[in-house]
Amino acid sequence: MENLKTSEELRDYFLQIIEDFKNDNCEIHPYDLAQDLAKLRDISDEDYEFICKKMPSDLFAEILCEMPNYVQEEISEVLSDRKIANITSKMDSDDASMLIHNISQNDEEAAQTILSKLDDEDKEIIERLNSYEDDVAGAYMQSELFKVKLDENIKQSLLRLKEQKENDELDNIFHAHIVDENNKFIGSIGLEELILFDSNLDYKDIPEDKFTNFSIVDSEDIKEAVEMFTHYNLSALAIVDDKNKLVGRITHDDIHDIIQQIDTKQLYSLAGTNDESEQEESMYLIGRNRALWLGVNLITAILASVVIGLFDATIQSLVALAVLMPIVASMGGNAGTQTLTVTVRQMALGEISYEDAKKIIYKEVVISLVNGFIFAFVIGVIAYLWFDIALLGVVIAISMVINLFSAGFFGAVIPIFLQKRGIDPAIGSTVILTTVTDVVGFFSFLGLATLILL
Repeated sequence: MENLKTSEELRDYFLQIIEDFKNDNCEIHPYDLAQDLAKLRDISDEDYEFICKKMPSDLFAEILCEMPNYVQEEISEVLSDRKIANITSKMDSDDASMLIHNISQNDEEAAQTILSKLDDEDKEIIERLNSYEDDVAGAYMQSELFKVKLDENIKQSLLRLKEQKENDELDNIFHAHIVDENNKFIGSIGLEELILFDSNLDYKDIPEDKFTNFSIVDSEDIKEAVEMFTHYNLSALAIVDDKNKLVGRITHDDIHDIIQQIDTKQLYSLAGTNDESEQEESMYLIGRNRALWLGVNLITAILASVVIGLFDATIQSLVALAVLMPIVASMGGNAGTQTLTVTVRQMALGEISYEDAKKIIYKEVVISLVNGFIFAFVIGVIAYLWFDIALLGVVIAISMVINLFSAGFFGAVIPIFLQKRGIDPAIGSTVILTTVTDVVGFFSFLGLATLILL
């Protein structure tokens, strides 16, 4: 699209898009349209509302799926309940349930009204999907899939799939999911594998070694599904209930979004905030959330200052200590952050667990000690040349080794310990680690200075 800047240009652009869509001539991807609609929303509320009301439900369903959660939350303030219900009915079940969930965060009554205007089948599916906990596989699945029975003919099932595709009942179909007469999941077969067999055969005639049986129970943690997609290079994963009955599927595009959400949450957590608060439009709410963590950080900073205060006489006796102190703390903090980031990331990807603790801690301590000795030598020489005090170089060198050792040790131990206690290791690790490296760094440096130099 050309670089449209004014609300009038964007409005006219969308009016043309709507016309093209009605004539089955719209070639622009829904994601790009969502970006343009978000731009219009920021420029003009009036034009944004006008276009939203003008847009066909089929088109809006595709665009709204690509819009941020906060836009979906507010859509009930822009459109009528009846139109939103119509839009919802055009979505895949996972997108529809997410839309209703988001609307309920802003207006529970509107969400219930919209649900009441859906047909019974759609309403039941959405309510079932939204009944799952946020972090389980069932909350992210869609009920639309290509399901076949063992005694079904391959040719007849493919004709049924063709009809469902023509009616836009299914999309992103990669497998035929095979069930028995009780709807219990038996396995899946890729469509590219299926075309190799005689279409006159039944599914029970296909050799069992051609089936894949990747599935996950709907109550399992969504991270388990992410790991399966990552480890086995899956395009889709069958979701079953606790009785092994097929209830839905998760596709690779859903997993991509989930991985992005996990990464975003982890990044915000390491910074002492969270993605939900940062999406708020209220600067007060964003500022309040950040202030809570800054308050915690202030308390830990005071603790480090108390340690410095214990050696105020030492610092007054040798001003060089005040100059060099930040170096020890900074090196320890950065080394600890490196270890912490790597450890938390590997834990999130399922590459390490509590059982691997000894191995991980050993590796990080060795790396930190090697770096500690290298940079201890460097800063020791610099301190000696800078202040012409040989023992000062020895003091800061020993302190550097001690602090980098503690950074490596606690950078690995803290997140592993928090995970063992059932706490998200990304949330509290940074503040705890910073306190440890500051306190150990200042105490070792000033303590050694008191013993050796004075």
